[in-house]
Amino acid sequence: MVAQSGRDMLLRLDQTGGGSFLTVAGLRTKSLSFNAAAVDTTDSESVGRWRELLAGGGLKRAALSGSGIFKDAASDALVRTMFFAGTIVDWQLVLPDFGTIEGLFQIVALEFGADHAGEVTFELALESAGEITFTAV
Repeated sequence: MVAQSGRDMLLRLDQTGGGSFLTVAGLRTKSLSFNAAAVDTTDSESVGRWRELLAGGGLKRAALSGSGIFKDAASDALVRTMFFAGTIVDWQLVLPDFGTIEGLFQIVALEFGADHAGEVTFELALESAGEITFTAV
């Protein structure tokens, strides 16, 4: 992947449940991480007492996060409502020149902050709640 502008990375949510994706307004930073828990199968007969792992075992998860400012009342209200309801919806992370990651996520953290001489900011964190798909560009 070649160098590209960070503002082109988009975090979008399915606002209707029917595939109508809305870009979460005002996000200045976005990140995605994948994790897979290892399943240790080491026993007393493991060669040289080296750890052995079960191929394909363990839980996989993805985490999305972002921070920025709300640009409009509609996206602010939608994110707040989804957090307090514990709603699980389809989200997309679009990475230009790479592809789109999509799946069910739940907002697990929502924080607001402000500086006396600045704007109100927010941070949100999402955790996967099902299988994640990847569609290459």
